[in-house]
Formats: sequence, C-alpha cells, structure tokens
Amino acid sequence: MPKGQLEHANLTVTDPQRSAELFEKLCDWHERWRGPAMNGGETIHVGNEVTYLALYTNPDATGGYRKGAPLNHVGLLVDDLDTAEKIVVEAGLEPFGHDDYDPGRRFYFFDWDGIEFEVVSYL
Repeated sequence: MPKGQLEHANLTVTDPQRSAELFEKLCDWHERWRGPAMNGGETIHVGNEVTYLALYTNPDATGGYRKGAPLNHVGLLVDDLDTAEKIVVEAGLEPFGHDDYDPGRRFYFFDWDGIEFEVVSYL
C-alpha cells in the first residue's frame, strides 16, 4: 500500500501577501514560490520543505466564503499554541472554540476571507 501525506492545499484569498505573512509568523514557514497563475491571477506558496499552502487570487476573488461550502477548515499544527493565538490576535483576527481534548489543545479562527483554520498543538 502506498504511503502518503498532504503536500499542499490551494486556497483562493483576496490578498495572498497578507495571508502569506500570517502563516509565515504562525507556522514559522517561508515563501517557497510566487508567480503568475491561471485566470490572470497570482499565487504565493508558503510552507516548509515538505508541505505548503498555495495562496491564489485573481480579479474575481471576493472572499466572504462560508464554512462547509465546500471546505470545513484547514488544520495547522504548531508547537506553541499560546504564541500562535497571540499572532492571530495581532493580525486582527478572533480566535474561538478553544478546546483541550485528546490528542491536543486547539482553537479556531476565520481569516479575512471567511476561511476557517484550526490551530492545534499536541505538546
């Protein structure tokens, strides 16, 4: 049976630079690539050597997405949940849904475009 892992997720956002800066701080990631994309758009890949988020935009990107249509949330693993929450708050976003159950602690937030993220720590 082949072994796999998530390599990337491609999200449409209204401001890829703003989103990239958040994930660079939140996850200690770096910009892997940026350039032109389909439909007159642009993309920034931000992540580490193994996995990344492709942050895509084009002139039709409007944000205002709804949870569950079709995405429920994107989970991000961090080693310091308290510092991660401070970074989210400093970005002007509002953490919610704080939970502490096996296998770890977590909180959620919506980004500027309405995409929900779960931030979890197993430490």
